[in-house]
Amino acid sequence: MSSTEERRFQVLRAIVADYVSTKEPIGSKTLVDRHNLGVSSATVRNDMAVLEAEGYITQTHTSSGRVPTDKGYRQFVDRIAEVKPLSSAERRAILQFLESGVDLDDVLRRAVRLLAQLTRQVAVVQYPTLSASSVRHLEVVGLTPARLLLVLITDSGRVDQRIVELGDVIDEDGLARLRELLGGALAGKRLAAASVAVTELADNAPEDLRDALIRCTTVLVETLVEHPEERLVLGGTANLTRNAADFDGHGMVPGSLRTVLEALEEQVVVLKLLATSQEAGRVTVRIGEETQFEEMRTTSVVSTGYGAAGTVFGGLGVLGPTRMDYPGTIASVATVARYIGEVLGER
Repeated sequence: MSSTEERRFQVLRAIVADYVSTKEPIGSKTLVDRHNLGVSSATVRNDMAVLEAEGYITQTHTSSGRVPTDKGYRQFVDRIAEVKPLSSAERRAILQFLESGVDLDDVLRRAVRLLAQLTRQVAVVQYPTLSASSVRHLEVVGLTPARLLLVLITDSGRVDQRIVELGDVIDEDGLARLRELLGGALAGKRLAAASVAVTELADNAPEDLRDALIRCTTVLVETLVEHPEERLVLGGTANLTRNAADFDGHGMVPGSLRTVLEALEEQVVVLKLLATSQEAGRVTVRIGEETQFEEMRTTSVVSTGYGAAGTVFGGLGVLGPTRMDYPGTIASVATVARYIGEVLGER
């Protein structure tokens, strides 16, 4: 990159930083006054004219100020050489807060609350997808001689409890055999494979346990399928309304905040965005039209995957206006994702 191109990028970076901070269009005089760019106001005006002609900044109205475009934000994000990491005290506080979660639901709720507070945007966390989870343990508890409690625990921290009503009583010996058969068929298997395994188990069951196994496997198969209505946790939606003007597309997309809120309520769009960025340790940034959803064209989505031991459990991220603190948001998303994976992986 030539020195002229590098200087223009420094001008663009200054415009992005000031606009994110002030919400006000930025003029050349303001840039010269606030930033040590090492060139005259005339040179900055010329650089701004080139940046505007190339589509990196735009004029919102007749004032001399300019604001970044989606293309300008993309150039800025692609050239972020160093994302300022969170301090050790911040990281320690995040880990301790997540470790205090009593179960999977609590950990995920804590995660969205943290992300929303850290970024002042909407935070979203996807429940661990069952297709990526494996059975860690199945416990079979006799509540009465004719009623069982099945407790299924996955490696992603999910715990499902189901009651099984037996058609007949079962003694302690039968219960022990049933526990051994079911546990042996399920332990360590991905949930899709586990569903097949318990079905086959019922087909080859000992005669005296056949009815009990069929009843248990019927309940387990229902437990092992996805629950789409539980797939997403949101936090900080009110943060959007504090900056409603950021979603009007500078007058080009009237009512777009409402469409964003409706998309969040539907959840399908957000799930699709998270599903395409499920790679642990790699943060994806989609800006404006890059989200490929009309209702999200005034937003940016910063997302990544979380998991443990090389397995991605689900996605998490932050959604907000394109005018956001990208370095800080990227650092927060990466840190929270890392610690969710650690906390769930140790349970």
